[in-house]
Amino acid sequence: MSSLSRLLKSNKLALNYGQQFRFLSAQVSPSGNDAEVEDEEFRVLNLRATQQKLARREFKKPEVMPPRSLKMATDQDWTAVWPGPRSFHPASVPLPIRQGFTVKGAAPPSKYANAELMKIPNFLHLTPPAIKQQCEAIKKFCTPWPKGLETEDKWKRLFPVDIVSTDYCQALPTIRNPEARRVTITLKLSELKFDDHAKDKFLRLVGDRYNSETDTLTIVADRCPLRKQNYDYAMYLLTACYHESFITEPWEETKSEADMELYKYERNKSKQSVESILNWGKSQDAEKLAAGTGYVESLENLINGGENEYNLSKYKEEVIKMLGLRQ
Repeated sequence: MSSLSRLLKSNKLALNYGQQFRFLSAQVSPSGNDAEVEDEEFRVLNLRATQQKLARREFKKPEVMPPRSLKMATDQDWTAVWPGPRSFHPASVPLPIRQGFTVKGAAPPSKYANAELMKIPNFLHLTPPAIKQQCEAIKKFCTPWPKGLETEDKWKRLFPVDIVSTDYCQALPTIRNPEARRVTITLKLSELKFDDHAKDKFLRLVGDRYNSETDTLTIVADRCPLRKQNYDYAMYLLTACYHESFITEPWEETKSEADMELYKYERNKSKQSVESILNWGKSQDAEKLAAGTGYVESLENLINGGENEYNLSKYKEEVIKMLGLRQ
C-alpha cells in the first residue's frame, strides 16, 4: 500500500469519527431540543478577549511631620524622652550633633541620616538627672554605710588591699571584652608584718612590682580568661610570696653581707670598728660606748641612698659630734 492510499484511509476514518461524535453530542444535549443542534465545527476558544481597563489611581505623597526636636521645651523631662539605652534618633535629640569625615574644609555630616552616630553606643540615658532619679529609686534597697569608716584613713587601715578591675562597653556581637579580665591588686607593704629576713626575701620575690618611693606593691593578673580566675590567681601569688618569705632555706645561711639588698649597720663589721675607736684605751670593766642613732641613720642613708651633698654633710656632722671634735 502506497503512502497516498494510507493518508486517504486515515482521513476517511477521522471523518467517520467526527460524525459519530457530533451524533452522540446531539443525543446528550441538555436542552433536549434536536432542532437547536447545529451541524458545525467545535467552538473556538478566544484567548484575546478584551479586558476592561482599570482606572489609574493617583498617588498622594504622605505629609511629613516636622521633627520632634523642634517642638521640645527647654524644661522638659529628659528621662521621659530617653528613658533607657537605644540607638541614636536625630528627631528626638534637640542638639546640633555632628560626626563623620568629609573632604577637607567641609563641616562633618549633621545628625540626620548619619550612620556614624547610629554605630556607636550613646549614653544619653545616663544624664545627671536620670542618674539621680535612679539612685533615689534604689535607695530603699541599700544598707547604711558602716560606722567607723567615715574617713579614708579608717577604711584604709581596716581594708588595706585595693582590687581594681574595668568594665568596657562596646558595639560588638559579644559583650565580653578581652581587657575586662585584668585584675590589679595594690597594697602598702607597711601593712604586712615582716622581720628583716622575711622582708628582704619578699622584696626579692616580688621584684619590680614593689615601688619603694610610695611603699606600694602592685600585682597584675591577666593570664586567665575570666576575671574571677585572675583575682584568685593574684591573691594566691600574694599569699604564697608572703608565707614563702618566712621560710629559711639551708643555702640562705651562706649569704654574706655583699649579697644583702640594703646596708645595715647592726650586721656590718663597721659596727665593731666604730665601737673599738670609741672605747680606745678603756679597761674591760669600763662601760662600753656605742654609736648614736644619728650616726647610724646618716651612715645607712649615705650607703643606701648614694653620695650627695645632703648625705655627706649629715654624715660629717654626726661623725664630728660622735668623736667630740670642734669644727
